[in-house]
Amino acid sequence: MNVAEHHRARIRKVCEFIQHNLDEEISLEQLSAVAACSKYHFHRIFQSFMGVSTIQYVQLSRMKRASFRLAFEPDRTITEIAFEASFDSPEAFSRAFLRRFGQTPSQFRSCPEWQSWYAHYEFNPPMNGEMNMEVKIVNFEQKPVALIEHRGHSQRVLETAAKFITWRKETGLSPVKKSETYGVPYSDPANTPEEDFRFEICGTHAGEVPDNPYGVKQGIIPGGRCAVVRHLGSHDRISETVYYLYRQWLPSSGEELRDFPCFFHYLNLIHEVDECELMTDIYLPLK
Repeated sequence: MNVAEHHRARIRKVCEFIQHNLDEEISLEQLSAVAACSKYHFHRIFQSFMGVSTIQYVQLSRMKRASFRLAFEPDRTITEIAFEASFDSPEAFSRAFLRRFGQTPSQFRSCPEWQSWYAHYEFNPPMNGEMNMEVKIVNFEQKPVALIEHRGHSQRVLETAAKFITWRKETGLSPVKKSETYGVPYSDPANTPEEDFRFEICGTHAGEVPDNPYGVKQGIIPGGRCAVVRHLGSHDRISETVYYLYRQWLPSSGEELRDFPCFFHYLNLIHEVDECELMTDIYLPLK
């Protein structure tokens, strides 16, 4: 491992520590110890790789969780969310949120500007060297689903997800607690013009889908042989696991791809758990 890879591994470890300890006080001394690096050098190494300081990264991580609470958990008050994000008062939280995202928490809750919000999270902790994941071959059973189609910039998918969540709550169909939730990306957002990007958000549902103002309709995720691997952690990094399947696993597997895109089974959801606890099974359809 060369020096750059060694630093990347250290920073990845620190980022994971932060994500698992958002409710605790986090000091530079702690983070330096996790990185096994002198605190006099670590903060410079971290900022040179991440583009933000350790203090900023901690606050951004807490604000990210708070954003999801605001958008997807209407039963939580802004006061509760502010204190969970380690602010002394709702007023301090509102000022910081407005300064960071250009919207107050109340404005974000009613109409989040996801595209500008994403601009604050365009850094990514580096991958930790060569990936080695457990891939299984399974026979995936066909799933009848209710789905909503997203068209446009990938950073606005959460707006479409919010509509699907509202439809689920209003109709009682495909309830989150009793149904499975899937995502089907029909192209790679990194290589697709934003106006052509298509992503379907699906919930298992057997039966008709009544006409509705959200555009939710019936659909099917076809059954068949699939390779499946589990992605742990943020959805922002899910492409790394997808690329692992295509670049590392597939060439050496002897398998051929079926004419259907890879798809995601969300075992839990961002408004239910912290990012570090997210689990997503990624399926690669095979002949």
